[in-house]
Parts: sequence; structure tokens; C-alpha cells
Amino acid sequence: MSTTAAISPANANIRAASHGDAAAVFALVNQLSDRYDVDRAAFDIAFAEAVDGGDRSVLLIADVDGHVAGYALMTVARLIYTRQDAAQIQELIVDAAWGRRGIGSSLVAAVEDICRGRGISELIVASRRAPAFYDRLDYRSTADYLKKVFNTEH
Repeated sequence: MSTTAAISPANANIRAASHGDAAAVFALVNQLSDRYDVDRAAFDIAFAEAVDGGDRSVLLIADVDGHVAGYALMTVARLIYTRQDAAQIQELIVDAAWGRRGIGSSLVAAVEDICRGRGISELIVASRRAPAFYDRLDYRSTADYLKKVFNTEH
């Protein structure tokens, strides 16, 4: 069996994250360590909040034969101007070794299914790193995304 077939999206089980996934998700986040400093203690707090987030956050895992191949974090907020819930994909990371095999698309599709099931009016994603990926999934740019980073060290 080819490596591609072994990790095709058909073999990926998209499921809710559990506390036991923390180490695997931390390893994925560390793949971005060239852009971000990853503090394990801060990660553990944020991860637990995402897993226990109730209906305001959803953390999904792409599990392939017991290996965490990727994850997606979605948050939900009630918007004042629409009086409806809107969701945003905050993070989507696929293990670099498993990329380009449909894992990311499967995670996005699962997030979209949750949104439809909840009657969420819109799903937003901000990604400068992967616009072609989201374009293939029929996402369209509607605005600029601006960010200001505050120094939180005292």
C-alpha cells in the first residue's frame, strides 16, 4: 500500500479533541516555532480551555490510525450587527509530513458541518499563509485582516 493511500482523507477520523491529545497537538504547534515562541505552560491552559470550551469553541483532531495528523480550532461569537452566531477558524495545522493529502480539507469540511448544524450564519478564516488552499474550498476575500500585537511582558 502506498503512503498516500495509507493517509488518505478517507482514513482520517475527524473527532473532537480530548485532553489526551495535548502532547500531539503541542508537537504540531511546535512546527510553527520558527514564527512563534511556544510556551508549554501557556499551551496547556489554552488547550484545556479549547477542549472544555462548551459551545463557544470547537477543537477537532484528524486522527489517522492513532496518529494526530492535524487539528482545527474554531471559535463562535454572537455578532451584534447580525444578531446571529458567526464562527472563525482560528487555527488549522496539518503535520508537515502528512500535508497535501486532504487532511486540512477534511478538517474544514467538519467545521463547516458543525456550523450548518448549529445554524451559524458565517464562517470566517484569516490566512495569509494559505490563500490558495481556502480559495479551492470556495472561500472568498471580503476584507483586509489587520492585526496589532501587544507586548505583554512587563
